[in-house]
Amino acid sequence: MTDLVAVWDVALSDGVHKIEFEHGTTSGKRVVYVDGKEEIRKEWMFKLVGKETFCVGAAKTKATINIDAVSGFAYEYTLEINGKSLKKYMENRSKTTNTWVLHVDGEDFRVVLEKDTMDVWCNGKKMETAGEFVDDGTETHFGLGKHACYIKAVSSGKRKEGIVHTLIVDNREIPEASG
Repeated sequence: MTDLVAVWDVALSDGVHKIEFEHGTTSGKRVVYVDGKEEIRKEWMFKLVGKETFCVGAAKTKATINIDAVSGFAYEYTLEINGKSLKKYMENRSKTTNTWVLHVDGEDFRVVLEKDTMDVWCNGKKMETAGEFVDDGTETHFGLGKHACYIKAVSSGKRKEGIVHTLIVDNREIPEASG
């Protein structure tokens, strides 16, 4: 990893993925690692600028590394996820997902709700869920080990806020994680 030029952490529904990029500006070598596993290796590229596209995570999310010359022999590396800059993608994700991090039975869990599909992910696996309508909204039920969990969806009553999602584990509300 002598030519490591960029590292990004990308939070997807199935977890946080580390993307590393090696760029040999003398050899033209390009290597992309996702979670420490080599995804792309190209030796002896004559064109030092361009892009590399690959997939990340369980949902095979499209990622592209753009390589641009800044000046002389300086290069800039930008990561796009699903065609958006990483920053824009993460801002958009915060609107389309809710994430909770909790510690149960000596184990850490990262629970993600995809609001558009109501899919629930826990530590990288899509959970089996059961939805039910209740007086003030809906509940999406699933289990973590021997713990009963559900995500309650209730209208905030405010158009700008929309629906408020709350994770309940063993009748206890779990605060949402930031980021």
